[in-house]
Amino acid sequence: MALTQTPSAAQALDILLTGNRRFVAGDPQHPNQDAARRAALAPGQHPFAVVFGCSDSRLAAEIIFDRGLGDLFVVRTAGHVLGSEVLGSIEYGVGQLGCPLVVVLGHDACGAIRAARTALAEGLAPAGYVRDVVERVTPSVLAARAAGLSEEPDIVDEHLRHTVDLLLDRSPVLVGGPTAVVGLSCHLDDGHVRLVTSRGLDGVAAT
Repeated sequence: MALTQTPSAAQALDILLTGNRRFVAGDPQHPNQDAARRAALAPGQHPFAVVFGCSDSRLAAEIIFDRGLGDLFVVRTAGHVLGSEVLGSIEYGVGQLGCPLVVVLGHDACGAIRAARTALAEGLAPAGYVRDVVERVTPSVLAARAAGLSEEPDIVDEHLRHTVDLLLDRSPVLVGGPTAVVGLSCHLDDGHVRLVTSRGLDGVAAT
């Protein structure tokens, strides 16, 4: 199942969602995970998508999308919060590796979102650098609150939209080029991934 040419952004998204359906059905194919693939990739990599996801241990991109070595350029932080090193990594995947699609991958039961909600409710920020993570998630929680959203799934979706908007606002590499950016949310109980928001994909609607 190695790709012979770089897919379009829409094709890349379809490959990911098709793999996710296999994962949900319990029928993964585990493509591109053998010794031959490993050897073929030694001279260089040509991933077809950048996946910027939450660091949650239940959200391993290659597993939930049923992909293998060399398919995905993965960047992860708690709560998929953005910093300069994250932006640089994503821009590398797009500008240097030619990925046509950037995916922001979130999920339900997100600890970073829950921590931000708790900090707002109790007026107490966590210690150490966890505080920085919470502070970067807080604007999404406040935006959801301003929109009258209080349920956790709605706040997760708002945080995904906020992250996608921040990416496009801060990175000139992602604006005006052929790369599309989408926000996907994974339901941890069954592994199903759904589209929350998209930029640069004509005719693709969020669910």
